[in-house]
Amino acid sequence: MTESSTSHVVVVGGGFGGLQAVKKLARAGARVTLLDRHNYHLFQPLTYQVATGGLAPGDIAVPLRHVLGGYSQVSVLMGEVTGFDLEAREVVFDPPVGSPGARLAYDGLIVAAGSNYSYFGHEDWRSVALEVKSLDSAVEVRGRILAAFEAAESHPQDAADWLTFVVVGAGPTGVEIAGQIAELAHSTLAGEFRHIDPASARVLLVEIADHVLGTFSAPLPTRAAEALEQLGVTPMLRHTVVDVRPDGVELRGRAPGPDGRVGETTQVPAHTVVWAAGVTANPLAASLGQAAGAEVDRSGRVAVQPDLSLRGHPEVMAIGDMVTVIDAKTGQVRTLPGLAPVAMQQGRYAGTTLARRLAGREPRRPFHYHDKGSMATIGRARAVVQMGPIRFWGFLAWVTWLVVHIFYLIGFENRIVVMLRWGYGYFTRRRGNRLITGEIRAGASSGRGGEG
Repeated sequence: MTESSTSHVVVVGGGFGGLQAVKKLARAGARVTLLDRHNYHLFQPLTYQVATGGLAPGDIAVPLRHVLGGYSQVSVLMGEVTGFDLEAREVVFDPPVGSPGARLAYDGLIVAAGSNYSYFGHEDWRSVALEVKSLDSAVEVRGRILAAFEAAESHPQDAADWLTFVVVGAGPTGVEIAGQIAELAHSTLAGEFRHIDPASARVLLVEIADHVLGTFSAPLPTRAAEALEQLGVTPMLRHTVVDVRPDGVELRGRAPGPDGRVGETTQVPAHTVVWAAGVTANPLAASLGQAAGAEVDRSGRVAVQPDLSLRGHPEVMAIGDMVTVIDAKTGQVRTLPGLAPVAMQQGRYAGTTLARRLAGREPRRPFHYHDKGSMATIGRARAVVQMGPIRFWGFLAWVTWLVVHIFYLIGFENRIVVMLRWGYGYFTRRRGNRLITGEIRAGASSGRGGEG
């Protein structure tokens, strides 16, 4: 029996990185407690498909206890982490039932709390312009999108306002959800309404940069923009959001070029706004940084050592979207892409490294990210893929995107269900998860005639 088999490791966060860390630790013989505010693992790259009715919530989420049921030394606790006592080696959290401020002792700690969308200091916009990073929010976005069509049917004189959809941010998520809303309007809902034409919907994709998919290399941004326009999406490049209200958004444009002059503001009447711009780290990153005296950047990410540990606390590691990594050779702080492969590679490395450290052995080498490329889907049979110097788009890229996402989905049942839903949607252009559930607040509050 190794020393790690008697050590207790707490992993905060059951996302891509957290799960990989738990599995590595469990296989090394450590006793592990996974602490998460949800009882499920969410396949976040596909939440936008829940938001547009292509998939059901259960298709992309699986209970954590089911995923880890085969590891007898792994426990799962549900709770909201509120802080860390690094000197006492305790995690402070609020359980779903009982008194807040519970404490969980650890010998080793891995924090994989992820990130949130940043509203750039305008927190009042958050309730109006919903994001699709969480499952609950994706379901609410689905309700707002569908309720907008119902409101337009009930009030055809105001249909233009109700059928204007604004997506803020033209990164992969923004591009993907804008394309899906356009397909929903132009294909899925065709012939289902009597007083409006769903295809008259406008989908505006607002982006401050000069092109969509800014992290992709040429010619992929151009190809993606062309595909979006073919679907009926209007990219509004070089535009900044000035204000967001339940009845519309205010935009300000600028001239092309890095020194483009700021233009006049434009009022866009709209009741449905989806936010996909800017990312900020989970507040737990700043909490860790403060406790350890580590650097925290403007986006709230905490700087970790080359082995992903916190300065002065080799028993504490942080991974994923909430960290920047100090380069072992240059000493410079590097920001890695906020992608699932990054979190998974860091999770595996952190689990292996911490298990070795608890057993009295040091890691063999610093963490190194192996870039496997990036991809984004724009719509039916349209996608772009970048793998190092290889770039391609169109149907082949779309098939590649499908295969990769099916492969990374957790659970055999989920893979089968998602493949069937995608196959059905491809041949029929239909979506079977177009339910409006719960209360539709803010932008669509006055158009709730179509719940059911």
